[in-house]
Amino acid sequence: MTLPLKQKYLWSLLVPTSMGVRITPVNGQPVHSSDLFHMYATSAETNVASIASYLGLPVKVLTTFVKDSPIARFIKSNLRSRNMYFEGPEIEQGDPWGFRHQFNIADSGLGSRGPRVQNDRAGEVGRTLNVKDFDLEQIFGNEGVQIVHLSGLIAALSPETSEFCLQIARIAKKYNTRISFDLNYRASFWKGREDELSKLFTEIASLSDILIGNEEDFQLCLGIEGPETGGKGIDAEIEGFKAMIERVKEKFSNSSIFATTLRQVINANEHLWGAIMLEGDTWNVIEPRKIAVLDRIGGGDGFVGGLLYGILREWEPYKWSQFGWATGALATTFMTDYAQPADEEMVWSIWKGNARVRR
Repeated sequence: MTLPLKQKYLWSLLVPTSMGVRITPVNGQPVHSSDLFHMYATSAETNVASIASYLGLPVKVLTTFVKDSPIARFIKSNLRSRNMYFEGPEIEQGDPWGFRHQFNIADSGLGSRGPRVQNDRAGEVGRTLNVKDFDLEQIFGNEGVQIVHLSGLIAALSPETSEFCLQIARIAKKYNTRISFDLNYRASFWKGREDELSKLFTEIASLSDILIGNEEDFQLCLGIEGPETGGKGIDAEIEGFKAMIERVKEKFSNSSIFATTLRQVINANEHLWGAIMLEGDTWNVIEPRKIAVLDRIGGGDGFVGGLLYGILREWEPYKWSQFGWATGALATTFMTDYAQPADEEMVWSIWKGNARVRR
């Protein structure tokens, strides 16, 4: 194994995040035609952490809440139900134009109709995530963390969250906590901050042990030359990604694990799902194969969560990507944005293609 972990720790996995809620029409209907919705607590980073928390590893969430908000209470209850500990300040809402938790309004799509997502992040309380509100020396130095997972969504959310993620990366490095960084480029977050965020992402990446992202993420976040164009098909996509990652590895030599998912959409409910991972000098490629999709949101996060779980369990590296592929596929069978594995056997059955009834 190329990634030894801390052996004295309170938390296997720690994630900073901005929590919100997602409202989704029932029965796969589009938003504009619906008058009945389910509401779920969500964030990309807790989607990742859910694999570890449901399978029994200690997980901690760093976030912020709106004080006395029923939505905040809903989110806290949800995190407890997912076996997650959380820490964060309570921020006064202020006037009606003050702080609130983000709303994600999304349908799941159905068949030939693709899903549509609208993010409503005005007044998002997670933008206030600030290093001064957390005792990072206590968390990383005394409690101990094996892996901290950072997302480009949080790193780019606001100047405060950018500094927060950078300080977390620096102190994690100081205390020998492994750093996972999913680049997660979003053009709307970067607008007007390109130079600032490019420097920030480059420093975080230089401290990271695990880098996750697709071709666009590495090009736009880290300035890496992209794959050569012209080739078509999955084989060309894989070879192009491999060549690009070799350039990433040369620039960010601290990292030893690089990964991304491979997805081709046949229709809203049927995808070709694959993954590719470089561990040390060894490539692990999972050729895309068909999976059934109830709701695609969270599949990529599920992959990352399964990958990190395999690392935390100190399995052989080839199992990391296999388990991640399966937890990503599992996530797409849930209406929640996160997978809820009952046990490891459920996940490995998906990997093996065994969907027979278990009695």
